Amino acid sequence: MTEQSRQPTDPTTPDEQPLPRTEAEWRERLTSEQFEVLRNKGTERAFTGEYAFSKEDGVYRCAGCGAELFSSETKYESGTGWPSFWQPIDSDAVELHEDKSLFMRRTEVTCARCGGHLGHVFNDGPRPTGERYCMNSVSLQLDPADEERTS
Repeated sequence: MTEQSRQPTDPTTPDEQPLPRTEAEWRERLTSEQFEVLRNKGTERAFTGEYAFSKEDGVYRCAGCGAELFSSETKYESGTGWPSFWQPIDSDAVELHEDKSLFMRRTEVTCARCGGHLGHVFNDGPRPTGERYCMNSVSLQLDPADEERTS
């Protein structure tokens, strides 16, 4: 399996997947880039992520555990270089934490299931929420919509 193709065992059934318990198990499950962002709270460079400009329909899942996080219906072009959404798929899908790193005050967004770092949320987004969930592409995995569901 190549570094780039490593993904959760079965992202379609996240509740049935056992979560890694050790850092070594997380390193086995994730690519080095995913590990750096999801487990070490890193950030991918702007305008480099796979989903920064994606317009494909579907559900964005956590790359660490497969949990559903965002719908393509709430994705929009924010001009920041990272995939941006105006709300999560469910308010319980993500957790928010105060982040005082880098001499700034921000709100970190993590996956509620595995605790993986996804990005940050800001209050400069579009209506109806006014929020911008600015996510790292490497923290996400797009589950494309079936043609039957979109027809």
